Amino acid sequence: MKLPIKYTHTHPQVRREAREQYIKEQDGDCYWCKSSLKQHPPKEIIDQDIDWDFFPDNFLKWPVHLQHDHATDLTEGAVHAYCNAVMWQYHGR
Repeated sequence: MKLPIKYTHTHPQVRREAREQYIKEQDGDCYWCKSSLKQHPPKEIIDQDIDWDFFPDNFLKWPVHLQHDHATDLTEGAVHAYCNAVMWQYHGR
């Protein structure tokens, strides 16, 4: 698959495949914090004060998310769910 892809109007199965491809291309590390996606994010990420009211109820259901740029709708990489929350809340990403 050629990455990046448009996120919003892409079938969930294609997004899943893109996430898996990013994981391989990133050698299993998070795009944001650079730690292993098989581990919890670093303490400095988990300790961030997150306003969970900003996020859907099932936001943490999947531990690895496909990050996309909200301005361009293009995918950027695979991230921990917590990293995705930090990117969204504190960095507008």
